[in-house]
Amino acid sequence: MGGNILLHMATMQPDRIEAMVVVSATMYFPEQARAIMRQVPTPENQAAETWAAMRKSHKLGNQQIAALCNWARETKDSYDDMNFTPPSLSRIRARTLIVYGDRDPLYPVEMAVDMYRAIPGSELWVVPNRGHGPVFSQDAAQFAQAALAFFRTA
Repeated sequence: MGGNILLHMATMQPDRIEAMVVVSATMYFPEQARAIMRQVPTPENQAAETWAAMRKSHKLGNQQIAALCNWARETKDSYDDMNFTPPSLSRIRARTLIVYGDRDPLYPVEMAVDMYRAIPGSELWVVPNRGHGPVFSQDAAQFAQAALAFFRTA
């Protein structure tokens, strides 16, 4: 949700952010994302393997993991939080790099194009044959280089 949080900050207080990279951020939660959110199991129904994997990256333990699971499920009914329109995104003054996988099951790549068109002076990097969070896999090193180069030109 880091990219989504940055969109909030950049639209609410445009002068506070000079440059940002948003990865798999969304203007709103489309139906395909809501369908996936509806399928997130309750914490007590998470597989043991899922808990074990989550514990490796969530240092606050079971309570944090349970809160994230509940939040992901509850987001399916949220229509207020993520509701950026092109006019609201046009308030963003920060240099912005938008990064999307072209096979994101949550947010269609067309949404990235809409954000690119709405945010003045933004740049768009569509990572081919990748899904949601395309920078966390084999493309991590390339993403790090691209993001650093983007920030150096700020």
